[in-house]
Amino acid sequence: MAACIIAYFVDPTDRKVYPINSQQGRGVAQLDPRERRIQKLEIILNVAKAMSTERDLGVLLEEIVEHARSVVDATRGSIFLLDKDKNELWSKVAQGAREIRFPADKGIAGHVAQTKKPLNIPDAYADPRFNPAVDKATGFHTLNMLTVPMLSTKDEVVGVLQVLNKNPGDRWAEVEKGAPGPPFDAEDEEMLLALGGQAASAIENAILYDEINKLFEGFIAASVVAIESRDPTTSGHSGRVATLTCGLAEVVDRVDTGPYAKVTFDYDQMKEIRYAALLHDFGKVGVREHVLVKAEKLYPNEVALLKARFEFIKRTLEKEALERKVSVYQFSNPGETAELLAKLDKELGHRLDDTDEILRFLLACNVPTVLQKGGFERLNEIAARTFHSFDGPKAYLTAPELVSLSIPK
Repeated sequence: MAACIIAYFVDPTDRKVYPINSQQGRGVAQLDPRERRIQKLEIILNVAKAMSTERDLGVLLEEIVEHARSVVDATRGSIFLLDKDKNELWSKVAQGAREIRFPADKGIAGHVAQTKKPLNIPDAYADPRFNPAVDKATGFHTLNMLTVPMLSTKDEVVGVLQVLNKNPGDRWAEVEKGAPGPPFDAEDEEMLLALGGQAASAIENAILYDEINKLFEGFIAASVVAIESRDPTTSGHSGRVATLTCGLAEVVDRVDTGPYAKVTFDYDQMKEIRYAALLHDFGKVGVREHVLVKAEKLYPNEVALLKARFEFIKRTLEKEALERKVSVYQFSNPGETAELLAKLDKELGHRLDDTDEILRFLLACNVPTVLQKGGFERLNEIAARTFHSFDGPKAYLTAPELVSLSIPK
């Protein structure tokens, strides 16, 4: 069966990888050089379209390595990104290996990053710049390699793209005898350079997108701190709401029967749900302190006014009692004066105690709790009572106070 050029592209709607067998399965050997070049350029175009839609840096780097390996028919590939702050190259995707980090001017990748020129090594172990320690660590045997710079539109190095071991095709017998196998050719260099340029732009976009996401996450975190600092009694509430809401969304997403069977949430929608849940109390930031931390039915100033009114009622009762005592001295029989005065004092004491008890009941109603049976009726009775003020009779409770204190809980 003739070999086929197989490219891989990513559908942005579901991120599945699809093989493309160009020209209905015609192999490389069946194509003349011009057709083969056109086909590879089409592959590069498809790859560029796929990369331009991917915003997740980790996924993007894996895609780039796979596309690079596929385009030049290599066994393995790696990407080394340039960390400008530390002047280091690091690999987040090295097929078959863990993350690698080293100075940006060391090794073959460092040489390519410094010179901005591709480096094609037909026999890795014959080149003094090759470090065989990586092979020893991974168990992989490098035969040949092609390394190209990934340059941005400003001609700045974003990273280095490296592929290892050109597929030997029908020359496996030579490789098994220790030969390095067929090297990467000039066309491979050209294709990988073209892919590297597209990859550089995609990586810069993905990094920028990631930085924007981090800034937004920072804004979310700062907003949550601002929200919860306004009301310490609900500390952690925003996070708990987000956890519960996302948990419910995940459960709904997994349901395959019933009215929610067709309801699904993708990654971006789950992020939106999390953000909305974290910021659901954002309005607290603009609410005045005395309103936000109000723990009772009446505001503190309203409670103070209520207490002052009842103090005035008590003073009014004492004033009325004194006026009645004066009348006793003036108009009663001197032999009955002492008895009448004692009776007035006793009556005043009962009325003062009754006033204090009413205030205690009202303060108890002010606490957010379920009122006892008959509590609402008694509130209405108290509101109907009046006392003498400077400008005429006044009610024990104002209409707004009655409404607030009548709140069930």
